[in-house]
Amino acid sequence: MKNPLAVFRATPGLFGWVMYDFANSAFTTLVVTFIYATYFTKAIAADEISGTVLWSRGVTASCLAVAFLSPVFGFLADRGGNRKSWLLATTWVCIGACVMLATALPGETTKALLWFVIANIAFELGNVFYNAFLPDIATGDSVGRVSGWGWGVGYLGGLLALILALVGFVNPETPWFGLTKESGQHIRATNLLVAAWFALFSLPTFIGLRDRRHAAGKPSTGPLLPTLGGELAAAAAAVRHHRQALLFLAARLLYNDGLITVFAFGGIYAAGVFGFSFSEIILFGIVLNVAAGVGAFAMGRMDDRFGGRKTLLVSLVALSAAALVAVCTDSTRMFWLAGILVGVFAGPNQSASRSLMARFSPPGRESQFFGLFALSGKMTAFLGPLLLGVCTDLFHSQRAGMASVLLFFAAGFALLLAVDEEAGKREGQRPERLPEDGEAGRPLKGGLPAAGGRG
Repeated sequence: MKNPLAVFRATPGLFGWVMYDFANSAFTTLVVTFIYATYFTKAIAADEISGTVLWSRGVTASCLAVAFLSPVFGFLADRGGNRKSWLLATTWVCIGACVMLATALPGETTKALLWFVIANIAFELGNVFYNAFLPDIATGDSVGRVSGWGWGVGYLGGLLALILALVGFVNPETPWFGLTKESGQHIRATNLLVAAWFALFSLPTFIGLRDRRHAAGKPSTGPLLPTLGGELAAAAAAVRHHRQALLFLAARLLYNDGLITVFAFGGIYAAGVFGFSFSEIILFGIVLNVAAGVGAFAMGRMDDRFGGRKTLLVSLVALSAAALVAVCTDSTRMFWLAGILVGVFAGPNQSASRSLMARFSPPGRESQFFGLFALSGKMTAFLGPLLLGVCTDLFHSQRAGMASVLLFFAAGFALLLAVDEEAGKREGQRPERLPEDGEAGRPLKGGLPAAGGRG
């Protein structure tokens, strides 16, 4: 693409859509993966083993809640044509819960887990509505690149948030804003950084992003509960005719379990097995975010050229190899290599999953299909953290727990081999161009313009 900036100028809402990835990545990077998860196991819980088990249960609880709620909320958003309002509400619930996370002191495990579960549920539900905007933002031949831009910019956001956490809160002898190291105040305050980051950088999203009201998204005046039940039943019946989408969702049901487990316990594993300090974990996260951002940007073009399915298969092979190295090695250098490999291919895996769902989702039912997408990511996502916790407890070994992710990667790879991407796009019957706001059927000139095509 010769001039990516021209694409942003020509595509209304694209900048705001990409910036939401930049904003919300602070939560996954600092809270879920690197800082708060590790702090919980090392300082809030009684010991690292019990902390790992308790954290796995918190992740499990939030995954089960998201699995149940995402299809319902997806229906409600499509029913009213108001994805943006739902996105705003879930965003602020997540921000508020992050503020409360900063108040949990060592020993207050129940309080810490409660606010983490609330924050994680709101974060994941927000992604249902955010991802559902992708088919409106990008055309069929550019959805991979646009999704990759989002993930790449998101990893940049996570990287910058980590750097701020390292420089201002974790490393200095005197942390910023008069914070002290007593009771881990300087570590707990990183949750306030997440809340402020999310609130500030999501503003372009809510200013620039607009709902496109498809016919299926017109507000309904009927009773909510009967309509909800009938529409969900109709959606379930309709999706049975989208065989390739169902196969893909079944594959993602499995391989995403492994990826969620790696994200949720990567920092914990580095601390427990290789003795990483908080500062080393943050540095590890910085390197991984750089690698993931490069991977997401670079492989977005591969996604558009060769397809999301092939991109996913390549990423799963690489992720499996990285996990195997991390489990078997005693060398810190080899663990770093494995972590970088995870970073390079985790971004393309997530980006290609999102773009493939966008290609398969029918017009007017994007939120419902992305609700099912979230369901596939969460319905059995408790199995990965749960199995890791069980194996860690049973063998009293974090290596044994981390080895369980290989089962999920292998099973997802096997199912993904059966997916026919071209058939899935035909089943979705998405138009190559979308109508302008207020128009019916006229081509959208700025979807991704010809000037910003494959050149």
